[in-house]
Amino acid sequence: MTSEHDWRFDAATAPHRLLPSVRARSAVVAVLVVALALAAGAAVLYFVLQRTLLSNLDTAAETRSREVVAEIQADGLNGLSDQLKANARQGQVVQVVSPAGALAATSDSRPNQLIYTELRPAPGQVLREDAGLFKIVDGRRSFLALTRGVRVDDGDYTVIIVSFTDGQRESVETVVKLLLIGFPGLLLLVGIATWLLIGRTLGPVERIRQRVAEIGPTRLDERVPVPQTRDEIALLAITMNRMLDRLQASQQAQRQFVSDASHELRSPLATLSATLEVADADVSGRAWRDLRSVMGAETARMGILVENLLLLARADDQGLRIIAVDVDLDDLLEQEARRLRMASDLRVSTAIEPVRVQGDLLKLSQVLRNLVDNASRYARTSVRLSLIGAGSSAVLTVDDDGPGIPPTERQRVFERFVRLDESRDRASGGAGLGLPIVREVVLGHHGAVGIDNSPEGGCRVIVQLPILQLEEPLPEPIRLCVGRARSSLVVSPDQPPVVESR
Repeated sequence: MTSEHDWRFDAATAPHRLLPSVRARSAVVAVLVVALALAAGAAVLYFVLQRTLLSNLDTAAETRSREVVAEIQADGLNGLSDQLKANARQGQVVQVVSPAGALAATSDSRPNQLIYTELRPAPGQVLREDAGLFKIVDGRRSFLALTRGVRVDDGDYTVIIVSFTDGQRESVETVVKLLLIGFPGLLLLVGIATWLLIGRTLGPVERIRQRVAEIGPTRLDERVPVPQTRDEIALLAITMNRMLDRLQASQQAQRQFVSDASHELRSPLATLSATLEVADADVSGRAWRDLRSVMGAETARMGILVENLLLLARADDQGLRIIAVDVDLDDLLEQEARRLRMASDLRVSTAIEPVRVQGDLLKLSQVLRNLVDNASRYARTSVRLSLIGAGSSAVLTVDDDGPGIPPTERQRVFERFVRLDESRDRASGGAGLGLPIVREVVLGHHGAVGIDNSPEGGCRVIVQLPILQLEEPLPEPIRLCVGRARSSLVVSPDQPPVVESR
């Protein structure tokens, strides 16, 4: 059996989480996402920056190699070293290697220079030797070498343009340092902003939770605060308040139901108790024989009341259990008409067509019995019963020439234990469960019920039931408004009523 503790959140027994707060998890996820995005952006920036810097070096080296080749072809190798030194550029060294592999000319003034590369392209061919794996930031090889072959009279020479990447490395290192300094600060800013934003967003949720935690069975009149944000949180608060409205209405209806049921049962119980006292006081036994009929009537009345209460309670709890069979409504209505003629002096007229529906025989019989008894109770001289088939629906009307029901009360009479001013006396008004049972049974059959003025001058009760299987939707037209079925009624005194449900 489930206890109250089973469904309540218990922090002690809840599954352990490193970050139990939605706020904390959201902040961490936001920081991780931004960190991944920044890392990807930094990688892209690094490769783009490297490609741009190296491309500039390569372009400059290729241009310089063409210039050197042009000088060699124009003036030969005499005085080439002096020209190269005079036109030397920062971060760049030019070397000219002879066919024998010796250094023929250079722009570097340092003695005992080494040749930077072993590449020896053919005349007119260009070969490149890049830096290490990470190019600029790789300190094992801090230069780029571009070689171009050129033919001179005594053989094929190689022009080598060496471009050092020290300046470019410093630029990249500066950018990396700035990124390493800025990333943590940016991530911290993102984390703080997400924490504050989620906290501001979840603040109304926490207030709603606290208020709901305070609301108990005796405080269902309280409501949760609705934020002015007009967002999903506001919709949640509105939905919670509507749920509380329904719970409060349900609780009030339940309490009223118990109160009214107790009140209705008190009267027959009091009568039985008084009768037993009178019977016990009479030693002759004559009082028992005289009061036996009174006790039987009160017992029957209490039994009917209990059965009706059980039917309504089952309808509230699980819905009516409908045992669908073929039911001839015309036969049931004819039986009720004959019974009413035999039991009263009222003039009973009928206009009944043969109509067969799918439904529960016993419950539909109870509907007809309640409607006919209700009409006969308030009729002055006559009751009229009619039944027609309107398309795929059966339309039943019960008219009387009694006082009628005011329009403002026509929905309320379908509530339980409701008796109007003219019918508050139990001898004539019953317990106020007849029409509520009619409504529950009709709705259980996918039908509709409503009240209007009768051409006879009193009250007209209209019931529509689908002729087809219960699984099929109600046909058009039906317009009623009773209890849980919203509708409006269209009735013509000269024609049978037509009803539409929506």
